[in-house]
Amino acid sequence: MNSLRAILKKREMTSFLCLVLLFIVVGCINPTFFTVGNISACFNSSVVFVIISVGMAFTIMIGEIDVSVGSCMGMTAVVVGTMICDGKNWILAFIVGILIGVISAMLVFFGNPANMGFCIACFLRDTTGALGLHSAAAVQYIRPEIIGLVLGACIVSLITKEFRPRGGSAPVTRFTLGAFAMIGCLMFLGCPFRMILRLAGGDGNALLGLAGFVAGILTGTFFLKKGYTLKRSYKMPNLEGGIFPAFQIVMLLLLVLAPAFIHFTEPEGGPGAKHAAILIALAAGLIVGALAQRTRLCMVGGIRDAVLFGEFKLLFGFVAILVSALIVNVALGYFHPGFAGQPVAHTDGLWNALGMYLAGFACVLLGGCPLRQLILSGEGNTDSVVTVLGLMAGAAFAHNFGLAASADGPTANGKIAVVIGIVVVAVIGSINSMRKVEA
Repeated sequence: MNSLRAILKKREMTSFLCLVLLFIVVGCINPTFFTVGNISACFNSSVVFVIISVGMAFTIMIGEIDVSVGSCMGMTAVVVGTMICDGKNWILAFIVGILIGVISAMLVFFGNPANMGFCIACFLRDTTGALGLHSAAAVQYIRPEIIGLVLGACIVSLITKEFRPRGGSAPVTRFTLGAFAMIGCLMFLGCPFRMILRLAGGDGNALLGLAGFVAGILTGTFFLKKGYTLKRSYKMPNLEGGIFPAFQIVMLLLLVLAPAFIHFTEPEGGPGAKHAAILIALAAGLIVGALAQRTRLCMVGGIRDAVLFGEFKLLFGFVAILVSALIVNVALGYFHPGFAGQPVAHTDGLWNALGMYLAGFACVLLGGCPLRQLILSGEGNTDSVVTVLGLMAGAAFAHNFGLAASADGPTANGKIAVVIGIVVVAVIGSINSMRKVEA
């Protein structure tokens, strides 16, 4: 009885009694109010507000007040709505992953280096060398796959009206992050895409790269949770967004019509000399570019979304790539499990891991892996174009100054560059997180 009296004396009881009275009055005016269906609808619609009230209750308990609930709720609705509109179901992601995995493995059959059906970092490096921006004769060739990826994404985005040129978001920072991401990739000797293909080929060194890559992404998500941002981008003219796809057409013309103006790796002179026929490589790039554009395929985004939102949709695509490429490799005799003697790879586990750690860390802060940056470039995103240029600059710098690893292992200069890169990326993450807090 004493407990009942204590409860009735609580000031909150007045609010509760007023709420009960309101229900009774409304029920008397409209008898249908007390039907099972209406009461169920009331409870269902109140779930959101109940959840919000729990958080508000803790705020009130510590003697504070928060008036941002409405704006936060609105922002959450926009973010979730955007994710739903942009995302695809996991079945589609898996099917697309299977197709891309088969295409990647078949490119090796048609002439690409082993475990390198697709490698965005390696192919950008080769293209950079073909333009004479670095002097490493072993890796010089304009890769049609890169051209196809950009043009495939561009064509599909134009058809679906998703070609929306934007840019102006921290170009120098994006360029710097892109350069260090490439340095990390060339320490590992491959991008995240090739890491999956190396696993599918039996390369055990890729497991260490994967561990470092995941650790780098987890580090990056820490800064995302702290409010990291590179500020907003701005709408650009269509002409601005079309420059990079047009440049890819020029590159294709150079490759086909004017090979005397570009550099080629001599036959048997290195990975640059191994490539599928131009039409096959271009067709593969167009198909993968179109599929990646529709599914938003991105390994960095897949792991990031799994950590932040519990969303595994994008990861299903890469699992499918791994499985399908593995099956094709086994069927064609390209599966050779082990650590030693793997094609275009080294066995220094520590620096394989640290290289991909740097790549994963930088790519999270960029908002996507090298593949995703190329796809966004095809959609007219000039911020991604700046990132791709940073990747190419990183490749040129790495090979001109002895930073890139080789089958013999990492260089001393490369180790120093990776450590510096990790520090620089951490500083960028910290500064841009603090700016968000200050804002």
